[in-house]
Amino acid sequence: MKTDKILIVGGGSAGWMTAATLIKSFPKKQITLIESPNIKTVGVGESTIGGIKNWTKYLDIEDDEFFKATDATYKLSIRFENFYNKKDGGFHYPFGDANLDGNHAKLNDWVFKKHLYPKTHRSNFAESMYPQMALVNENKLFDNHNNEIPFNFKRDTAYHFDATKFGLFLRDKYCLPKGVKHIKENIDSIQTNEKGIKSLNNKYTADLFIDCTGFRSLLLDKTLKEPFESYQDILPNNSAWATRVPYDNKRKQLNGYTNCEAMSAGWIWTIPLWSRIGTGYVYSDKYISDEDALKEFKNHIGQEDLEFNKIKMRVGIQKRLWVKNVVAIGLSAGFIEPLESNGLFSVHEFLIRLVRNMQRDVVTQWDRDNFTFQCKTVFRNFAEFVALHYALSNRDDTRYWKDISNKSWEQSLINLKPLLQNGFLKAALDRNYAYHYNHLFGLPCIAFGMGWYPTEASTVKYYGQMNDKEFKEKYLPIVKKLDKKVSMWKKAIKDKTSIYDYHKQKFYA
Repeated sequence: MKTDKILIVGGGSAGWMTAATLIKSFPKKQITLIESPNIKTVGVGESTIGGIKNWTKYLDIEDDEFFKATDATYKLSIRFENFYNKKDGGFHYPFGDANLDGNHAKLNDWVFKKHLYPKTHRSNFAESMYPQMALVNENKLFDNHNNEIPFNFKRDTAYHFDATKFGLFLRDKYCLPKGVKHIKENIDSIQTNEKGIKSLNNKYTADLFIDCTGFRSLLLDKTLKEPFESYQDILPNNSAWATRVPYDNKRKQLNGYTNCEAMSAGWIWTIPLWSRIGTGYVYSDKYISDEDALKEFKNHIGQEDLEFNKIKMRVGIQKRLWVKNVVAIGLSAGFIEPLESNGLFSVHEFLIRLVRNMQRDVVTQWDRDNFTFQCKTVFRNFAEFVALHYALSNRDDTRYWKDISNKSWEQSLINLKPLLQNGFLKAALDRNYAYHYNHLFGLPCIAFGMGWYPTEASTVKYYGQMNDKEFKEKYLPIVKKLDKKVSMWKKAIKDKTSIYDYHKQKFYA
């Protein structure tokens, strides 16, 4: 099949990110986006992770072009609270790579510290390995142009923004000026043939149709009847309540991270945008009713008089993502859940793989199948990573957490392949056989934060043939060197501006 004429069905962030990516990659193709004027976008995806910087850079979009239009703020980390156990003090997963300059055994230098000083809190791991945690802890931010701390501001930050406004920005400031055609019309009928979709409303035709219709998956699921593979076996949640909360004290409440706080039957996200806070309760309706979840959510945020939106999540992925002349992007393709801010991640990661598989003049079944394989590998890997947040929990204070704690993962470990750098089997292999975690990805932060260390004192002593005294003599200087780096980072950012003042001066003056 040819792909010269492309019709994107559905707007929102997924639809307009698709249009922007394709018009950038294939400026000579005819690209049209059609969306209903009556269907609201889901709006989940206000928090992003570092990979979105690859996408904005690819499109030549600078931060100052969209920040004010999308109510955006910078994000340095994700914080997890009460996942390990109730009132656990929380821990962070900062973006970017750990700083290992001068370390003796990479990330395990902190494990030695934990052995020598057992009262060291698990949150200290991120503080000891990621320089930007000095900024997070002091609620500060700066561009770091002079490399005052070993932290790459441009690469190792992400965004909080209004996803709906981001879609509108892409529409008005990027897609339409570059030639994307826009149609506002309800899809009342879909005509099919042996090639897939023949036309929409008996008048709109294309070589390639891209389904961006959200959880409805109007083309791939509803029309072509592609089977859906549920991930409920490893991910417990299927529902959410979401709302917008005004600031009480923006200077104090605006911080550089997304907060995720575990609750009785799920968890609550808190995302600080410039003008408001986005928050929502992700839960399993198997353990709590929608009404009781809303009540718990309202009690948590301490506000009743807000607009609360109910979201029913379809957790999993379509069996195939490119069927005949239809490709699914965004929620229509699959969804994990909001933990780890992965909603828009799957959009831009699927899109760049779509571009790769459209490079030849004619698309074959190999290209379709290869696209599905690439995307599902990335997707499953991330889903396993998210599932680890539950699998490693020690909580048992509610039926929800008891069932998670007692869930058998044996079959999952047996069936899984070591995908990429995260996931169950990769974590188990690294910990049980290599005695370390790969520092380039997020798994160590979650594992250390949940008390699941790759090695322990007995192993080090056993294989190193050393007693307690010899262990201390060898590793105490290493720990002191680690603490010295942390002190240097704190000193370097002492006089930097607050994250509130940074945004106000740079974007919102």
